[in-house]
Amino acid sequence: MTSVLEGAKKLVTRSSDIGTRITGLEQAVTASRGRVDHQVVEEAHVVADRAASRLRLSADHTVVAIAGATGSGKSSTFNALTELELSAVGVRRPTTSWASACVWGSEGASELLEWLGIPARHQVTRDSLLSSGREDKMLQGVVLLDLPDHDSTEVSHHLEVDRLVQLADTLVWVLDPQKYADAAVHDRYLKPLANHQEVVLVVLNQIDVVPEGRREAMLDDVRRLLAADGLAGVPVLGVSAREGWGVDELRTEIAKRVAAKKATRQRLEADIKAAATKLQEATGEGKVRRLAKDRVTALDDAFAEAAGVPTVVKAVEDSTRLRANRATGWPVTSWLSRLKPDPLKRLHLDLGSAGKALTGTARTSMPQATQVQRARVDTEVRALADQVSEGLARPWASAVRRASTTRLDDLGDRLDKALAGSDLGATRIPIWAGLVRVLQWLLIITAVVGAVWLGLLAFGAYLQINDVPTPEVAGLAVPALLLLGGVLAGVLLALLCRVLVGLTARGRARAADKQLRGAISEVSRELVVEPVEAELAAYSSARSGLDAALR
Repeated sequence: MTSVLEGAKKLVTRSSDIGTRITGLEQAVTASRGRVDHQVVEEAHVVADRAASRLRLSADHTVVAIAGATGSGKSSTFNALTELELSAVGVRRPTTSWASACVWGSEGASELLEWLGIPARHQVTRDSLLSSGREDKMLQGVVLLDLPDHDSTEVSHHLEVDRLVQLADTLVWVLDPQKYADAAVHDRYLKPLANHQEVVLVVLNQIDVVPEGRREAMLDDVRRLLAADGLAGVPVLGVSAREGWGVDELRTEIAKRVAAKKATRQRLEADIKAAATKLQEATGEGKVRRLAKDRVTALDDAFAEAAGVPTVVKAVEDSTRLRANRATGWPVTSWLSRLKPDPLKRLHLDLGSAGKALTGTARTSMPQATQVQRARVDTEVRALADQVSEGLARPWASAVRRASTTRLDDLGDRLDKALAGSDLGATRIPIWAGLVRVLQWLLIITAVVGAVWLGLLAFGAYLQINDVPTPEVAGLAVPALLLLGGVLAGVLLALLCRVLVGLTARGRARAADKQLRGAISEVSRELVVEPVEAELAAYSSARSGLDAALR
């Protein structure tokens, strides 16, 4: 177990950028899930998971898989490379049913073979008792696999080949003179390996049955077909496993790749690049955009209009004016203002804590948004989504648009709650108005004192009591001055306060407008802006992850 861990550390050290590529692909997969085509994302996830698993296993071993069609001599090539009489233990068959493995250097290979899914009964160790006795250092560290026939009529054989082709570090495809141009192997297996040239070898077996004068032409024809598959740089070796021709060259080519300790890294890089490229095609390379402030502002304005903010602001101004005039007006006539309905109470925007507790929730009586207002909201939401999704691939543009509208069904309720939950401050009377109220009552008391005084004087005159002196100021009786002064001063003070009331009402209206628009902005951010920004963040994460995987 220790050797396995040490081997994994060596692989990580030798290929430190592989971990970064895997992390990048995993990041792109996570960000793309639910947005990009599921099959493409799932394939990338499988590749990233497989690469991470291989990275944790032995770095001292290279998995070389030998694949081919029925009758191509694939198993004969396997036996020729291993130099073992495997038929003695039942491994050789007319057609290969299960993958077999031959290992050069068993230390640390058991976990790798378990990951490959090779049963113990199909494993052979080159340095075991089955060995021919001649030590072979050339292929030290090789795990050689003999795969089932890819053209077998058994479905399980197809599945096993497909699975192990994905796991092998190096692939050796064995062709034969009769079926080397078969579309089954080219279309299903070789063409998809166009990005894996560094880990592919092609063997034209049974070269001994081809007339000597046609051998090179046939090898050139194989190279031509491979070039059409996108594998122009892949080595093509003529081999006769039965006669032993070219086997040493094949062994040398495999050993050279194993000795370079690059096969595993090259395979992982090729897999990651292929998966990341496919995911990038679906993701696109559009620029990551940010929400423009003017678009968000326009959206907030549309939400505010739909919520009835202008109506509420007007109600706050009128309610403040009504209550302040009632507080500062002439007390003799100001009670008449109580007959006028309070605009805020009519909208249920002045329930107070007791009223909200009574109704169970903060609700208003605001009218529903009109079709025109709702159409403006839809227009602004669409404009915002279009602005940030411009240049994005269709899956991501659709994701942004979908995110912008997903929660709009909650709009009416959320706007209503935002209005009801705002403290508009209209119930608080300004301090100066309280002082004016006190002064008005003092003036009323003064006028009443003057009136009572005059009444007593009149009653005294009626009783012919004339010896009670009446004080005067500037030739006017003080009782009359108190009466007239109290009344006139109260009326003038009320008229003067109307100017201050107007200024206060407009100030309260501006404050209410700012507060309400702030609350509405939070709603628009929660329902539209944040979901859209989440999609943009996911797109940015996918792009940066793909950049790391493909760098």
